[in-house]
Amino acid sequence: MNMKKFFIEAFGWYGTIAIMLAYALNSFSVVASDSLVYQVLNGTGAVGIVLVSYIKGAYQPAALNAVWTVIAVAAIVKMFI
Repeated sequence: MNMKKFFIEAFGWYGTIAIMLAYALNSFSVVASDSLVYQVLNGTGAVGIVLVSYIKGAYQPAALNAVWTVIAVAAIVKMFI
């Protein structure tokens, strides 16, 4: 596996793990849904899934996670204004 493919796959796996971690931490009341940690995990995780999905031609999860990213970014911006 070349380095480019390795990093794309790694970022995609990071995305999956980050979103699951955010969900688990919120479900067990470790972090609140309006916390920066939760939104950053969701936002960066969604970017990872967008990247790997788009490259593999899986446009449905890419579209879903692009919207997920926008929501996370909007929530983070709202925290600071």
